[in-house]
Amino acid sequence: MIEVFVTVQYKERNYQTNVIVKKDMKWEKIKQLAEEQVKKQWNV
Repeated sequence: MIEVFVTVQYKERNYQTNVIVKKDMKWEKIKQLAEEQVKKQWNV
């Protein structure tokens, strides 16, 4: 497992988040996980 820092644009703002993923996970899946995490956190 590795920690990856990703910048995600959500509601015209940039958010930096980290996700813990398997070392061989594809970038598209990592990006999707990061986007879901930001949406859950900021969609109050």
